[in-house]
Amino acid sequence: MSKYKICVYAICKNEEKFVDRWMDSVSEADMVVVLDTGSTDSTVEKLRGRGAVVYVEEIKPWRFDTARNKAMDHVPEDFDICVSNDLDEVFESGWREKLESCWDSNYTRARYMFTWSYHDDGSPNKQFPMEKIHHRHGFKWVHPVHEVLEYTGGKKDSVVWIPNLVLNHYPDISKPRSQYLPLLELSVKENPDNDRAVFWLGREYMYYKMYDKSIETLIGYLKMPTATWNEERSAAMRFISNGYKAKGNYNEARVWLYRAIAECDNAREPYLYMAKLGYEISDWPLVYMMVIKGLSISEKTGSYLLEVESWSEKFYDLAAICTYNLGLYKQSLEYVKKAYEIKPNDVRLKHNLELIENKYTESVG
Repeated sequence: MSKYKICVYAICKNEEKFVDRWMDSVSEADMVVVLDTGSTDSTVEKLRGRGAVVYVEEIKPWRFDTARNKAMDHVPEDFDICVSNDLDEVFESGWREKLESCWDSNYTRARYMFTWSYHDDGSPNKQFPMEKIHHRHGFKWVHPVHEVLEYTGGKKDSVVWIPNLVLNHYPDISKPRSQYLPLLELSVKENPDNDRAVFWLGREYMYYKMYDKSIETLIGYLKMPTATWNEERSAAMRFISNGYKAKGNYNEARVWLYRAIAECDNAREPYLYMAKLGYEISDWPLVYMMVIKGLSISEKTGSYLLEVESWSEKFYDLAAICTYNLGLYKQSLEYVKKAYEIKPNDVRLKHNLELIENKYTESVG
C-alpha cells in the first residue's frame, strides 16, 4: 500500500510525440495533471486517452511561472506530494518507491539527479541535482523563465536527497528559444536584485552575440553582493572573456580568463577557454600549460554550469596540436591517440593522427 498520495503535474504545447513515453514514465503516480497551453496537434487527445487529467488554457502574456502555478492549482488539495516535470523528461522506473522510502512529513521538497545530456553510447554525460518534487502546499513558481519553486509555507523548508532517483532529459531541439531573451529581461526588471536572473540574462546576451550587453550585464552581476558562488562567478568571467574575444580584444579576454581560473581553479572550463584562446593566437606554451592543468582535474563539479566539451576529446586534441608545434612529437602522438580514441569517427583527428605518426617516425630516424 502506498504511503502517500502523489500527483505528477506538467505544462505542455504540441508535444504529441512525447505523450506515450512520458505517460509510461509517470504511470507510478496516483494522478497525472497536465495544463495544455494551446496545442494544435493531438497532444490533448493522446494525454486524455492515456489517463491524464488535462486542462486547456492559453497564458497571455506568456510566462512559465504563471503556467506552472495554474497547473499546480489543479492538483487536488488532499494530495501529499507534487512531482513537476516536462513531457520531454523521463523518470527511470521505480522512482515512486525510491521517493516514498525517503520522504516523511518533515520534508517540504526532494532533490534528485537530473540528466541533461548523454555520451554517444547513451550513458549520462552532464548531470546535476534537481528539486521539482515538493509538498502539495506552501509552494509557488516564480520568475517568467528559468522559473524556480519558492517556499511560502509556515514550517521550515527541508530538503531530502533521494538516492538513485534519476530524471532523464531528452529535449526537443527543434523548439526555438527565441522567447527566452525577452522573458529574462522581464525577469531582471521584476527582480533586479536576483543575481541568478542577472547571470542568466548576461549569458543569454552572449548566446545572441550581443557582446556589449553581455559584458555590461555580467560585470554588473559580479558586483552584486549576493553573487558569491565561485563556480558561477568564474562562468560569468569566461563569458565576459568570450565577448571581448569576439570584439577582437584578446588582451582583455586573457585577463578575464585568468580571473576565471583564480575564481574557481577546480573546474576544467576556464582552462579549456584559455587553451582555445592560446590556440587562436598560436601561443603554444600557454596552450600546453592550460591543457596539463585542465587534464589534471579528474572530477566534475556536478553543477549545471558544466560544459560537456571540457570532458570530451578537446583537451587531448589541443594538447596534441600544441606539443606538435613545440616539437614534442612523442607527447603529441600520445595525445592525438587519446583524442581519436574518444572520437574515432572524426576525420580531422584521423588525419592529425597520421600526420603526427609520420612526423614522429621521421624524428626518431
